[in-house]
Amino acid sequence: MFTAAPARHSNATSATGSQKMSEAATVRVRPAGMGTGVEAPGRKGKLRMTVRIHFTVEDLARTHVAERPDPLWEALLSQFLLRSNSPVPGFARWRRQTLSQLNRPARALLALAPPHGYSPDFLTPAASALGLEEGLQSLATTPRDRFEADLGRFTRLYHAPLWIRELTPRQLPRIADAVRDYYTAAIRPYESQIRTHLEVDRRLRTIAVQSGGTRGLLDGLHPNVRWKHPVLEVRSHYVDREVHLGGRGLRLIPSFFCSHGPMMLRDPQLPPVLLYPVQRSLTWQGAGTGKDNDVRDDAKGACAALLGTTRAAALEAIAAGGCTTTKLARRLKISAATATHHTAILRDAGLISSQRTGGSVHHTLRPLGEALLQNR
Repeated sequence: MFTAAPARHSNATSATGSQKMSEAATVRVRPAGMGTGVEAPGRKGKLRMTVRIHFTVEDLARTHVAERPDPLWEALLSQFLLRSNSPVPGFARWRRQTLSQLNRPARALLALAPPHGYSPDFLTPAASALGLEEGLQSLATTPRDRFEADLGRFTRLYHAPLWIRELTPRQLPRIADAVRDYYTAAIRPYESQIRTHLEVDRRLRTIAVQSGGTRGLLDGLHPNVRWKHPVLEVRSHYVDREVHLGGRGLRLIPSFFCSHGPMMLRDPQLPPVLLYPVQRSLTWQGAGTGKDNDVRDDAKGACAALLGTTRAAALEAIAAGGCTTTKLARRLKISAATATHHTAILRDAGLISSQRTGGSVHHTLRPLGEALLQNR
């Protein structure tokens, strides 16, 4: 299957290895709402398991939010959405368009991405934090012991097709090429919207740290995450385990395509990361299509989730042409002091600008605020 595109790395797959991967042509994606046969048990119902992440003082000092989207994580998590048997609001159009654009090697990758449970850790190397090509190069040169351990775990958990069970490190460059093809079709057309959502999330995390310190940052990541010093508890369907960071810190990765709860790498020896979903507008794909009113209406819901109902309403009011603090308070039916508090938070997040003129403070929308509302 991966032989459909020429190898872009020096150690190209042999003809025999290429033939072994031809079974990937049988991978099918069913419409959302139909079973895929790969879903791990226990997805529905109460979360009964917990991953406990133990921090030292050094870990707290080294914990940070990723500065940019992680391309290989976004690629893998978006594949989960393509294979999921449960539709995720806001992704139906993306799903249709992506499936129509995938070539054979890219489509074959879906067999390595069951919608719930484990996927091989080598698909998301730490080098992906530096960029797509850096991540692909790291994937293509995965050490043999890492590759065999991850693939062995995967084939024990799932009834994998023959081409996966017979993979060797020699096929890694072609897998990397297929990931590049997949990214080009599924992620690259939407990079602007993804960056906008993640930049807003990062600004809000900065505010959380400024107002609440470590607890403010970690407690606010997701409803399934709770900070109980010095342990971060992440509720899960799948696993109970203890993770000791041991001074390595934790890289928090906001993800656009993460559709369920937070997740981590399975192997505790790898650099620790915690993926968490950002809030999305339901019509994030509508930007630039001429459906501005629809985008603005659904963006209100996303803004409310990100900012809180009152601040979202304040941002909408300011977007209508700017206004003073007094007019904003009157429009939202809140006190002037409360309006001042909300505009300060919006200003600190980089969403609005404020200019004092005489005895009044006039507020206007900044590009980031406009992008949040319109998903541009």
